[in-house]
Amino acid sequence: MNNQKVCALTGHRALPASFDRNRLYDKLEEMIQLGCDTFLCGMAPGFDLSALECLVDLRRKYVFSVEACIPYEGQERAFDAADRAAYRRLLPFCDRTTVLCPVYRSGCFFQRNRYMVDRADVVLAYCTRDRGGTAYTVRYARQKEIPVVLLR
Repeated sequence: MNNQKVCALTGHRALPASFDRNRLYDKLEEMIQLGCDTFLCGMAPGFDLSALECLVDLRRKYVFSVEACIPYEGQERAFDAADRAAYRRLLPFCDRTTVLCPVYRSGCFFQRNRYMVDRADVVLAYCTRDRGGTAYTVRYARQKEIPVVLLR
């Protein structure tokens, strides 16, 4: 993984109580140490925002960039109050923001996921189910022969 630079992040929105944020932090730090200097974040509640919180902390030690990959303008309006507040607090830490669709439309989340994988050298995934957007993203990355690092 020495030449890889861009890491796409994907994971479930609903994280179990057993989800270990310290493990996520450690894995992100490892990815940085292995050469990842750009992270693509889908900005969804759960894994995405947790990863972004870790990256904000890691910025104290490392230099890298973060691109917020937003499926549609205003996606955070559908979040609960706590997730909406986290989104709005964390978005300014992103170096670049890409909005894939001006308004919600069917398939915009898949479009966002493909956008991230298509630009990635590696995917860091928290995937515990074989259905849903995260599983789709992992399968898509594997079809494109992009390495997937599973966080367990």
